[in-house]
Amino acid sequence: MREEKIVITINEDSSLDVKTDGIKGEACISEVETLLEGIAEIKSGKKTDEYYQKVSQQNTIKIQNKG
Repeated sequence: MREEKIVITINEDSSLDVKTDGIKGEACISEVETLLEGIAEIKSGKKTDEYYQKVSQQNTIKIQNKG
């Protein structure tokens, strides 16, 4: 499983830069909103390529023919 992380940089003007890594799709926005809830307000954002990657959870089932 790939590591998921959120990196927050506090700028000199007290604004925050937030970047996610390893979190795809809408989950990245949701995670940042949850983390910053009650602390900071998101005023703008830029979606990275990772945001647009498909999130898939696949279950693999092996079937063996008895014959």
